Amino acid sequence: MKIVSVKRKFLLASIFIVGAFNVSAHGSVTPQSIDTTSLPQLGEEWLEENPYRDQNSDKQSDILRIGASAYNQNCARCHGLEGISGGIAPDLRQLAPDLDGDEWYGYRVQNGAVRNGAVYMPKMTEHLTQEALWAIRTWLESVSEEN
Repeated sequence: MKIVSVKRKFLLASIFIVGAFNVSAHGSVTPQSIDTTSLPQLGEEWLEENPYRDQNSDKQSDILRIGASAYNQNCARCHGLEGISGGIAPDLRQLAPDLDGDEWYGYRVQNGAVRNGAVYMPKMTEHLTQEALWAIRTWLESVSEEN
């Protein structure tokens, strides 16, 4: 009888430890706001094409820094660290760095992704500014497999 009790205690302890790790490993799933005050401001209406793609080098380094930070805080848990997808969500580095890629990106960040009633990706425009979202897109282009 005593062996069963020890095994049961071990099993319960293991489940508790693994469960606690999984909860803390993913962290908060609430999108984190991003300070974009140093970026060129874009206004309220969503732009169809990435306005930050061809900025001068002084602004570009700031855009890339903010884009990397915003991606790591808001996108990496699903789309992968450094933009490298682990298969849960699309690898965003593979988006074409042109209007077609911008249209797909814009559609997804504005509408999110819902399948069978389950939210796979929130509507990011409800949580992040256009400046932050285009900075993320610009950073993704900078780490693209094509570069």
